[in-house]
Amino acid sequence: MSAPELTICAVAKPFQGHIAVIQRNAIASWTNLSPKPEIILFGTEQGTAEIARELGFLHIPEVARNGHGTPLLADILERAQKYGSGNVFAYVNADIILPREFTAGVEKVCKTFEKFLAVGRRTNIEVREPLDFGEDWEEKLKARLRNEGQLESHTGIDFFVFPRGTYRDVPPLAIGRVWFDQWCIKYALKNGLPVVDMTQFAPIAHQLHDYNHVAGGRELGTYGGVEAEENLRYYGERPHRYTILSATHRMSRTGEIRRVFWRRELAAVREFLWEVLVHKTVGVRKKLGLSGGARA
Repeated sequence: MSAPELTICAVAKPFQGHIAVIQRNAIASWTNLSPKPEIILFGTEQGTAEIARELGFLHIPEVARNGHGTPLLADILERAQKYGSGNVFAYVNADIILPREFTAGVEKVCKTFEKFLAVGRRTNIEVREPLDFGEDWEEKLKARLRNEGQLESHTGIDFFVFPRGTYRDVPPLAIGRVWFDQWCIKYALKNGLPVVDMTQFAPIAHQLHDYNHVAGGRELGTYGGVEAEENLRYYGERPHRYTILSATHRMSRTGEIRRVFWRRELAAVREFLWEVLVHKTVGVRKKLGLSGGARA
């Protein structure tokens, strides 16, 4: 594939309070990418039209929703490809800060594969203030990620990059609810596409927030409850069957893309050994003075 023309699409939460601060930070980081991508924001949530006008990108208010009012992935992807001009699309959660390596990583994947899905794990960080996007803003943020950030588990997937026309016949999955992201990986693998993990090359920052915008909060609105159950039925797999550990390729810190094998199995072995050799022996080791601290 030739050099990509990238379209980033997203659905923002209402721009209220702390959520407004971190979403503005995230979207501003996208506008600082080079080459500058096309950006499309969907929905009628408070503040969406205003920030689109202010920063000069496309706003599409119409988007199909389920019976609970949550936007549907299928319609977002269809409308993005109808109105967007890119040959490569990225669905990105609206609280994610993208580093400059993101576009370089996408270009490397495009040069390697004609068809693909690229994903990445997030690093969680507490951000309460508007970011200053001055000359050295990324260096300052990366220092904070090293000092304060916590890498999310392999289930934390916050962006999906794919060529135009990749996703077809998408079920009515609710975005922002558990399992829609893992369905995206399942679809790619079932259709024989390479799935590239860009985590090491382009580490993304997830700004921590509460879940007051969701009825039922985190446990009963996002990760549980009726919508999560509906998504799980459309996903059609046991939980966490398809995650970043399912990636077929990994991009190194230097940008090399290599085939990977047995990631899920090796992770399961490490988890088992930690449970048996560390967690279950903590009491004995404390008595012997051998406890060396928390899990890495």
